[in-house]
Amino acid sequence: MSFSETHDIIPKLHAILAAVPDVADEHHLGRPFLTAYQIAIAFAQRHPDDVTNLGHPIGGQGSGSRYSLSTYVARLLSGYVKANPNGPIEGAFISNWHLNELTFNYNEQLIRSSLTESSFPLSMFRLKS
Repeated sequence: MSFSETHDIIPKLHAILAAVPDVADEHHLGRPFLTAYQIAIAFAQRHPDDVTNLGHPIGGQGSGSRYSLSTYVARLLSGYVKANPNGPIEGAFISNWHLNELTFNYNEQLIRSSLTESSFPLSMFRLKS
Protein backbone atom coordinates (compact mmCIF):
# COMPACT_ATOMS: atom_id res chain seq x y z
CA MET A 1 0.00 0.00 0.00
CA SER A 2 1.12 3.52 -0.71
CA PHE A 3 1.56 6.24 1.91
CA SER A 4 -1.59 7.94 0.67
CA GLU A 5 -3.60 4.74 1.14
CA THR A 6 -2.21 3.79 4.55
CA HIS A 7 -2.72 7.33 5.86
CA ASP A 8 -6.11 8.01 4.20
CA ILE A 9 -4.79 11.10 2.44
CA ILE A 10 -7.59 11.40 -0.15
CA PRO A 11 -10.34 11.50 2.53
CA LYS A 12 -8.30 14.14 4.39
CA LEU A 13 -7.99 16.23 1.22
CA HIS A 14 -11.71 15.75 0.56
CA ALA A 15 -12.46 17.11 4.05
CA ILE A 16 -10.33 20.17 3.31
CA LEU A 17 -12.21 20.83 0.07
CA ALA A 18 -15.52 20.34 1.89
CA ALA A 19 -14.51 22.92 4.51
CA VAL A 20 -14.05 25.72 1.96
CA PRO A 21 -16.60 28.40 2.74
CA ASP A 22 -19.07 28.66 -0.11
CA VAL A 23 -19.75 32.38 -0.03
CA ALA A 24 -22.26 32.28 -2.85
CA ASP A 25 -24.39 29.15 -2.40
CA GLU A 26 -26.70 30.00 -5.26
CA HIS A 27 -24.11 31.35 -7.70
CA HIS A 28 -24.06 29.65 -11.09
CA LEU A 29 -20.25 29.19 -11.01
CA GLY A 30 -20.50 26.85 -8.04
CA ARG A 31 -18.01 26.22 -5.28
CA PRO A 32 -14.64 27.97 -5.26
CA PHE A 33 -11.46 26.20 -6.35
CA LEU A 34 -8.34 25.91 -4.19
CA THR A 35 -4.85 25.78 -5.62
CA ALA A 36 -2.62 22.86 -4.68
CA TYR A 37 -0.70 25.33 -2.50
CA GLN A 38 -3.82 26.28 -0.53
CA ILE A 39 -4.73 22.63 -0.06
CA ALA A 40 -1.17 21.76 1.00
CA ILE A 41 -1.18 24.58 3.57
CA ALA A 42 -4.51 23.45 5.03
CA PHE A 43 -3.26 19.86 5.05
CA ALA A 44 -0.08 20.87 6.90
CA GLN A 45 -2.13 22.73 9.50
CA ARG A 46 -4.55 19.84 10.04
CA HIS A 47 -2.15 16.90 9.69
CA PRO A 48 1.37 17.92 10.76
CA ASP A 49 2.36 14.32 11.56
CA ASP A 50 1.59 13.23 7.99
CA VAL A 51 3.64 16.14 6.66
CA THR A 52 6.55 15.18 8.91
CA ASN A 53 6.35 11.58 7.69
CA LEU A 54 6.27 12.69 4.06
CA GLY A 55 9.25 14.96 4.62
CA HIS A 56 8.31 17.53 1.98
CA PRO A 57 8.21 21.31 2.45
CA ILE A 58 5.07 23.19 1.35
CA GLY A 59 6.98 24.33 -1.73
CA GLY A 60 7.31 27.61 -3.54
CA GLN A 61 10.19 29.70 -4.74
CA GLY A 62 13.30 29.25 -2.68
CA SER A 63 12.10 26.10 -0.91
CA GLY A 64 15.06 24.18 -2.26
CA SER A 65 12.95 21.19 -3.19
CA ARG A 66 11.62 20.09 -6.56
CA TYR A 67 9.19 17.72 -4.88
CA SER A 68 7.03 19.56 -2.40
CA LEU A 69 3.83 18.99 -0.48
CA SER A 70 1.94 21.14 -3.00
CA THR A 71 3.30 18.95 -5.84
CA TYR A 72 2.34 15.81 -3.91
CA VAL A 73 -1.20 17.13 -3.40
CA ALA A 74 -1.55 18.16 -7.05
CA ARG A 75 -0.34 14.79 -8.36
CA LEU A 76 -2.44 12.80 -5.91
CA LEU A 77 -5.64 14.74 -6.61
CA SER A 78 -5.01 14.81 -10.36
CA GLY A 79 -4.62 11.03 -10.37
CA TYR A 80 -7.75 10.67 -8.26
CA VAL A 81 -9.79 12.85 -10.64
CA LYS A 82 -8.50 10.94 -13.67
CA ALA A 83 -9.36 7.58 -12.10
CA ASN A 84 -12.75 8.81 -10.84
CA PRO A 85 -14.20 11.12 -13.52
CA ASN A 86 -17.65 10.83 -11.92
CA GLY A 87 -16.27 11.26 -8.41
CA PRO A 88 -16.86 14.19 -6.05
CA ILE A 89 -13.68 16.15 -6.87
CA GLU A 90 -12.86 18.07 -10.04
CA GLY A 91 -9.69 19.74 -11.14
CA ALA A 92 -8.66 22.55 -13.44
CA PHE A 93 -5.71 24.76 -14.24
CA ILE A 94 -5.17 28.45 -13.79
CA SER A 95 -3.03 29.86 -16.56
CA ASN A 96 0.16 31.81 -16.01
CA TRP A 97 -0.81 34.11 -18.83
CA HIS A 98 -0.43 37.69 -17.58
CA LEU A 99 0.05 36.34 -14.07
CA ASN A 100 3.02 37.79 -12.28
CA GLU A 101 2.81 36.33 -8.79
CA LEU A 102 0.69 34.29 -6.40
CA THR A 103 1.63 34.46 -2.74
CA PHE A 104 0.23 32.34 0.08
CA ASN A 105 0.36 32.68 3.89
CA TYR A 106 1.61 29.81 6.01
CA ASN A 107 2.56 30.23 9.67
CA GLU A 108 3.26 33.95 9.18
CA GLN A 109 5.54 33.06 6.25
CA LEU A 110 4.86 34.14 2.67
CA ILE A 111 5.16 31.41 0.07
CA ARG A 112 5.47 32.56 -3.52
CA SER A 113 4.37 30.10 -6.19
CA SER A 114 7.30 28.77 -8.18
CA LEU A 115 5.04 28.11 -11.17
CA THR A 116 3.86 31.62 -12.00
CA GLU A 117 6.99 32.38 -13.98
CA SER A 118 7.17 28.98 -15.65
CA SER A 119 5.48 27.21 -18.53
CA PHE A 120 3.46 25.08 -16.10
CA PRO A 121 -0.09 26.05 -15.10
CA LEU A 122 -1.18 25.85 -11.47
CA SER A 123 -3.48 22.98 -10.47
CA MET A 124 -6.65 23.74 -8.59
CA PHE A 125 -9.39 21.54 -7.23
CA ARG A 126 -12.87 21.70 -5.73
CA LEU A 127 -15.76 19.54 -4.71
CA LYS A 128 -18.31 19.31 -7.47
CA SER A 129 -21.44 21.31 -6.85
